[in-house]
Amino acid sequence: MRSVEEKKPSRSLRPAQSKLSVLLLLVSTNLLSVYLFSGGMCPIIGGTDVLLRELKSTKSELAQLQRFMETLLRGHGDKAASDDMDGWPDEFPGEMKLVVGPHKLPLGYNHNLGTDKLFQPLGSACRRFREELAGYMTYEVGGACPSDEVFAQRLMLKGCEPLPRRRCHPKSPRGYVEPAPLPESLWATPPDTSVVWDAYTCKNYSCLVKRGRSDKSYDCNDCFDLKGREKSRWLVDGSGGVLDFSIDSVLATRPAGTVRIGLDIGGGSGTFAARMRERDVTVVSSTMNFDGPFNSFIASRGLVPLHISVAHRLPFFDNTLDVVHSMHVLSNWMPEATLELALFDIYRVLRPGGLFWLDHFFCAGEQLNTTYVPMLARVGFHKLRWATGRKRDRGIGKNEWYLSALLEKPMT
Repeated sequence: MRSVEEKKPSRSLRPAQSKLSVLLLLVSTNLLSVYLFSGGMCPIIGGTDVLLRELKSTKSELAQLQRFMETLLRGHGDKAASDDMDGWPDEFPGEMKLVVGPHKLPLGYNHNLGTDKLFQPLGSACRRFREELAGYMTYEVGGACPSDEVFAQRLMLKGCEPLPRRRCHPKSPRGYVEPAPLPESLWATPPDTSVVWDAYTCKNYSCLVKRGRSDKSYDCNDCFDLKGREKSRWLVDGSGGVLDFSIDSVLATRPAGTVRIGLDIGGGSGTFAARMRERDVTVVSSTMNFDGPFNSFIASRGLVPLHISVAHRLPFFDNTLDVVHSMHVLSNWMPEATLELALFDIYRVLRPGGLFWLDHFFCAGEQLNTTYVPMLARVGFHKLRWATGRKRDRGIGKNEWYLSALLEKPMT
C-alpha cells in the first residue's frame, strides 16, 4: 500500500526558478563537453599545449559559473519555499500571522485541497495598506473588537477583502430586542436598539427617515422610509415611464416557479428582496454601510444581507442563480475594466436561461453606444427588454441617459 507521502504531487517550480534550472542545465552540459573534449578528445586531435590551456581555462570558468548558479538556485528555492504567502508570515507578528497562516492540517496531506496546509482567504490588496492593517489587527484576543466600522469599510473598498479580523467580539446593540416575525418584519421599521450607531451621523431610524425627505443628497436617500417611495417600487410596469419594469412582468418571462433564488447588487435597504420574498423568491442583497446601517436594516426585515464591495468576485458557484438585479450601482462611475469584470461575473453565476435585470444604468449620452452597448455584447447576454431615457435630475444640459434592460444568459 502506498503511503500518503508517496501520493503527494511534486511541487512545481516557479517561473524564475524554472529558468534558473534550465540555465544551470545548459552550463552543466557545456562543462561536461569541455571535460570530454579536454580529456578524451585531445589525444586524437594532437593535444597542443595552447589548446589544452584554453580548454582548462574555459573548464575552470564554467565550473565557477556552475557553482554560482547552484548557489543562486538554492537561494531562490529557499525563498520560494518560505514565501508561500508572498512574505506575509515574516512581516506580521502575533494575531496577523495567525490569521494569514498557512496552518498545517492535523491529518496531513488532503487530496481535496491538494496540500497539507490550510491557507486563509485574504485580499492581496491588504499588503498595500500595511500600516492601516496593522492598526486594524490590534485588539485584545477574546475581548471587544474596536468600534471602527468606517475605517474597516474603507479598507474593504481599497480591496482588502475579506478583512482578517477574527478573534474578538463585535459590539452588540444596547437593549436589543427580538425582531418582528415574518411577514410583518418586511415592512416594519426596526427598533433603534437593533443597531450599533457609532459609525453613523444619525443615531436612530427617525433621523434616517427625515434625512431622506431633505433636499441634501445622501446614499440611497429615502431607502429607510418604508412608508414612502419604497412601498411602491417595482409594483407597476411603466409606473414612471418605459424605464420602470415591474417584478411581475419580469417573472412572467420565465415558466412559473422557475425563478427561485437570486442576488440584488447594491440592494440598498432590501426592498427588492422583500418584494421578491412575497413571491417566494429568495434574494440576497449585497450592500455597503455608507453612513447608514443598511446591512442591519435588511437583516431586521428578515432578509439576507451580504456585506461585500461591488468589485468583489461574487461568492456564488457557476450557473446557480436564477436572477441578478442591480439598480443604479453598476454604472459609469465605475472604471470600465471593473464594470466589465462585474458583468462577466454576473454571467458566470447565472444559470442558463437566468435573468440579469440591469435597472436604471446611467452614463453620458456619448458613452452608451460607444462603450456600454458593445461591452454588454461582449459579455454575451440575449436581450429580452431594452429601454433608454434621459436622466434629468442633474439638468438636461448634462446629456446623461438611463438604460433599463432585461437580459438572458443563453441556454446553450
